[in-house]
Amino acid sequence: MTALTLSTAAAPGLRADAIVIGVAKGAGSRSGDLVIAPGAEAVDKAYDGKLAGVLETLGASGAEGELTKLPAPAGFKAPLVVAVGLGTEPDAKAGNAADEGYDAEALRKAAGVAARALAGSKKAAFALPVDGPGAVGAIAEGVLLGAYSFDVYKENGNGGKAKNGKAPLAEATLLGGKPRDAAHKGAVARAVAVTEELNRARDLINTPPNDLTPAIFAGLAQTAAKEHGLKVQVLDDKALAKGGYGGILGVGGGSAATPRLVKLSYTHPKAAKHLAFVGKGITYDSGGISLKPAGHNETMKCDMSGAAAVFAAVVAAARLGLEVNITGWLALAENMPSGSAVRPGDVLRMYSGKTVEVLNTDAEGRLVLADALWAASQENPDAIVDVATLTGAMMLALGSRTFGVMANDDAFRSAVFEAAEEVGEPAWPMPLPEHLRKGMESQVADIANMGERMGGGLVAGLFLREFVGEGITWAHLDIAGPAFNEGGPFGYTPKGGTGSAVRTLVRLAELTAAGDLG
Repeated sequence: MTALTLSTAAAPGLRADAIVIGVAKGAGSRSGDLVIAPGAEAVDKAYDGKLAGVLETLGASGAEGELTKLPAPAGFKAPLVVAVGLGTEPDAKAGNAADEGYDAEALRKAAGVAARALAGSKKAAFALPVDGPGAVGAIAEGVLLGAYSFDVYKENGNGGKAKNGKAPLAEATLLGGKPRDAAHKGAVARAVAVTEELNRARDLINTPPNDLTPAIFAGLAQTAAKEHGLKVQVLDDKALAKGGYGGILGVGGGSAATPRLVKLSYTHPKAAKHLAFVGKGITYDSGGISLKPAGHNETMKCDMSGAAAVFAAVVAAARLGLEVNITGWLALAENMPSGSAVRPGDVLRMYSGKTVEVLNTDAEGRLVLADALWAASQENPDAIVDVATLTGAMMLALGSRTFGVMANDDAFRSAVFEAAEEVGEPAWPMPLPEHLRKGMESQVADIANMGERMGGGLVAGLFLREFVGEGITWAHLDIAGPAFNEGGPFGYTPKGGTGSAVRTLVRLAELTAAGDLG
């Protein structure tokens, strides 16, 4: 990953390949003007205070994600200035006090855009607005997430320069960050821990399914557990059969790559609360007998994004030493068609004892999650949060950048939504309408795995709720939209696996550890 340093040095004398500054759209009395954001005063002075005009001539407007390059002025040791848009500047008259500074997410996005644009550079100095440790942490996260690349399968890859490609930005200096300030150093340390694990999730999501079977995924979890002092338990297909995990076995039964259920446990001696995170880990989803049509299965290596997010969040919590106990459950299977695959019309007996009529084998995620949710419930945690690329219906409802949040408790749903918004992960609270439960009634089993077509994402949430232990607070994150970016990169989000929900889970753990979540 990109190396980070803090510095109070002045931009003109810093040896680097580029100086990154922020620009914004003016607010209040400066509405319509391009303004130079705090942190870039020395750069602006070197242009005789005319930097805004120069950038406007080059077409800059200050819009989020906009990037403009220009030669550095005489006397600078860096040859290039990179101006990146922050959106509209804070405006006290608009109810957003100017002394509150720029929004953390705007700083993350700006730093990410610049870091990605500077791929191939050895060093860049970021002179973005810093008004405290929160801004330092946001800029650090943006840099480390924006500089991400996945080149291990390209010639001369393995984290180095890929053929016909550029290596990620090697080093970033955050100007305005105080290297001797404990809060600033702590913000960087947190950013490094969270982004390294989020990028681990991205790597897993981007890994081809022939190199990430359930057994391989479980092995990676075991390695990480040993490294970070976690307890780990892996149930293979024989143990799953002995334990009666009919959902995971049913989904994984059609593949030569047998399923696994992984339990990762992080404990803290002073913890007063226990969270359980449950992740859907379909390492490849063909749809099974209900085979996906061409054009719908090429990216289905990403169907384990929920398990990747849970894995990353538990390890991040351990690295941060949070005072909360967390158990991560990774429900891992490959959904393939074969003579041993589950068929439409089959009835599975789940770990909970309930029976499920399988009407569509491509509604498999809820089957593996059901077993894992019931297993998590047996430990009676204070709350359970599951994460899954569960339904195309959620993408139709919320698009490709926002995940849905459902829960059996309105206050907890709001808390999860607010945590997601706080860390910059777009989310939206969704209902669980009781009338949709009727559509899952079965003549031969306790419940069917399909219900009404309309509101399919909500139907899936209602199905999962059936397998949460009585009296346990639970939330469901359907990340089908934002988990895998098939379009071009934006902000600090790359093409491919995104690591969606990792930061939300970590924030929930932090809030719980601080006693601020229930």
